[in-house]
Amino acid sequence: MLRTIFTIGLFAILGLFALKLMFGILPALFGLLFWLLGLAIKIALVGGLVYLVIRIFSPDTARRLREKWSGSTM
Repeated sequence: MLRTIFTIGLFAILGLFALKLMFGILPALFGLLFWLLGLAIKIALVGGLVYLVIRIFSPDTARRLREKWSGSTM
């Protein structure tokens, strides 16, 4: 009987510790994820704009870049 009570108490303490750990670390991980996602979107936009400018002013260079990164289009 006493052993059962101690086991239930131990699981309750472990559960509280797990909840505190999860709610303490999880928001920081989501924050880091959204910061990296925002950074990736900004880099993709700048890269797309640079490629667009290269494509307008130097189509041959844009073709070579496209072939280099994605293979031949023929």
